[in-house]
Amino acid sequence: MSAKVFVVIVTYNGSKWVTPCFSSLRKSTVPLHTIVIDNGSKDDTLARIAAEYPEVEVVDTGKNHGFGKANNIGMELAYRRGADYVFLLNQDAWIDPDAVQKLVEAHQRHPAYGVISPMHLNGAGDGLDYGFSNYIAPNKCRSLYSDLFLGRLKDVYDVGFVNAAAWLVTRECLEKVGGFSPSFFHYGEDDNYTQRLQFHKLKLGVLPTSRIYHDREQRPPSKFFESGETFRREVIARSSNPNTQFSFGREWISVFAHLGYALARVNIHDVKLQLAKIRLLAGIDKATVLANRERSKTGRAAFLDLDAGSGAAYPESIALRQVTSVQ
Repeated sequence: MSAKVFVVIVTYNGSKWVTPCFSSLRKSTVPLHTIVIDNGSKDDTLARIAAEYPEVEVVDTGKNHGFGKANNIGMELAYRRGADYVFLLNQDAWIDPDAVQKLVEAHQRHPAYGVISPMHLNGAGDGLDYGFSNYIAPNKCRSLYSDLFLGRLKDVYDVGFVNAAAWLVTRECLEKVGGFSPSFFHYGEDDNYTQRLQFHKLKLGVLPTSRIYHDREQRPPSKFFESGETFRREVIARSSNPNTQFSFGREWISVFAHLGYALARVNIHDVKLQLAKIRLLAGIDKATVLANRERSKTGRAAFLDLDAGSGAAYPESIALRQVTSVQ
């Protein structure tokens, strides 16, 4: 296998996972250059990486840029360094030694895929990650469950969505689809990316012979799944999908219709909920969201600066507090 593979990991207070994550990368059967983009960790994540894994390149941004933008920084760096593939890996995940090698070889056999994911096991390794198991259900990933049971696995399986905890992204995909949309701060950006893959005629697949481990079962409830944040993100997701028609006018009609129904029933709780949705809808920067949607259609590395001739070692779009580069 002749390919230059970069790993991009976004960290944020992830000290507890430093050892399983980074030690697994050292055991990879193919060479990996790892770039960490830190989103302002307050624990000893960066100190541990520097002390125990000096081969890792660390970009300390000094603040939380969100999942998508931080990954974009890493993907820009990897592309400028000549990456053939960028493997996005969550800080709370780790890999089998041959996981990345199998992903790369699968893409070389099936170049129509822009993103290929391994199978996601839970942190204990005694079952599939529950969320991932839903992504590959029979109505979303045709015949994989049956083929696993019958022992007749194919190479790569088409799938509608897989979360970006472990994605092998091709160079062509970066050039055509680009990076994550800045309309999303945290959560929803990978859903949007898979929609954009479809728009640009690149495939998303899962490789049943490649495995990673995602330790998220004990993750505490996130503020990003509170009702208001969920509603806001769902509206932005609908307005960002390049494959469908969308109108903010219809969103206004819907929320006011629900408010009228709540008032007619004298449902005070629902009235308050609909009023909160109205405030949230009013607060969305609609012009920017729609502009990002149009930019995502261009097929020219949307949301990434891939100009290797700029001479800049690091993206100009971010002010860095500190950069530790280990080649």
